[in-house]
Amino acid sequence: MSIRKFAVAAGAALLCANVHAQTEIQWWHSMGGALGEKVNELATKFNGTQKEYKLVPVYKGSYPESMTAAIASFRAGNAPHILQVFEVGTATMMAAKGAIVPVAKVMSDAKEPFDPHAYLPTVAGYYTDLKGNMLSFPFNSSTVMFYVNKEAFKKAGLDGEQAPKTWKELIAAADKLKASGHSCPYTSGWPSWMHIENFSAWHNVPIGTKENGMGGTDTVFTFNSPLHVRHLTTLGDLAKKGEFIYAGRTNQAEAKFASGECAMLTSSAGAQATIRKTAKFDWSMNFIPYYDDVKGAPQNSIIGGASLWVMGGKKPEEYRGVAKFFAFLSQPEVQMDWHTSTGYVPITLAAYELTRKSGFYEKTPGADMPVKQLTLHTPTANSKGLRFGNFVQGREVIEEEMEAVFAGKKDAKTALDDAVRRGNDVLRKFEAANKQ
Repeated sequence: MSIRKFAVAAGAALLCANVHAQTEIQWWHSMGGALGEKVNELATKFNGTQKEYKLVPVYKGSYPESMTAAIASFRAGNAPHILQVFEVGTATMMAAKGAIVPVAKVMSDAKEPFDPHAYLPTVAGYYTDLKGNMLSFPFNSSTVMFYVNKEAFKKAGLDGEQAPKTWKELIAAADKLKASGHSCPYTSGWPSWMHIENFSAWHNVPIGTKENGMGGTDTVFTFNSPLHVRHLTTLGDLAKKGEFIYAGRTNQAEAKFASGECAMLTSSAGAQATIRKTAKFDWSMNFIPYYDDVKGAPQNSIIGGASLWVMGGKKPEEYRGVAKFFAFLSQPEVQMDWHTSTGYVPITLAAYELTRKSGFYEKTPGADMPVKQLTLHTPTANSKGLRFGNFVQGREVIEEEMEAVFAGKKDAKTALDDAVRRGNDVLRKFEAANKQ
């Protein structure tokens, strides 16, 4: 072999060795479309900041699908390093003994900077145990907001610049919109998240005992209180009058608002990017309505979205790579870009401040409303979040019973009593399956 050929071969071998020296970090997520592209962009940026690790994002379908796949892969010994899990899966992930490593431990072991107090309290609280240890890493956090079509309001003789603040005002607006010929005055995405979970936090009332399940698995649902019955009765009455149009259990209502079909919407803050892109009318984003005769309301809303869980059974150097990525994600500039591009809230106070100073909120009126609503008051035991076992099934029970009211098949009290009874059965099964 000539010296030149030897040099080329040696160089190629060295290059291969360097490539193989990179530690691969698998990240399973549930973000499709434009959000999936943003996830890939984040991975590319992180990979460009260092050469030791290669982050590989993999779309694994919906939240329930990716969670099921990850648990199965853990049992088979080939789980990803990082798994994106929606907020209602928190208790289920916590109960998966040995399957996860708390993010606080991962960061501490890797000696990466990590201060739980740097994160928005309502965000950090959702994913923190009673000892103050953060269990998973906040990622795409949102909350429910109230959207109004200003032009539809004006056509109905309403003030488009004054969105309803209370449910009494929303009902009055819905009446006028309907009278003016509007076929869909009000709709809502994520019915349980909005009308049970956030409604309860916003009015500072519990959904269940034991600090909404954060204090233990032996919790009991309590969302059949007189206030909850009153609210579901209100929605049922609006549905009867054709003033509340039920769109489905997830985000189907957002398209109805963005197209101009519906004039008022309660749904995720994460919807604003799509609405900005598609709506052909002037609109506003506002705090969700409240009952002004309820003492302590409004309190603060709670988050939705998902966090990143670290799966167990990996090597120390792999966990160091995960910690480096989380440190990268926490950087204010990275968070600001994610926040301004997607509509999800910035997870750190520093990122919120950086975004404010950049002038983004002045150029994009209302974009800071989700953070303001989440941080309106210091979270209470009723408003820091929830942690119920198998709450994916629990939500389905709630939504089935709410649908019965919207369809006029049940009154609100019967539906909520049934939802609590059936939901408690789900909790007891989870508790029995996860006894110490």
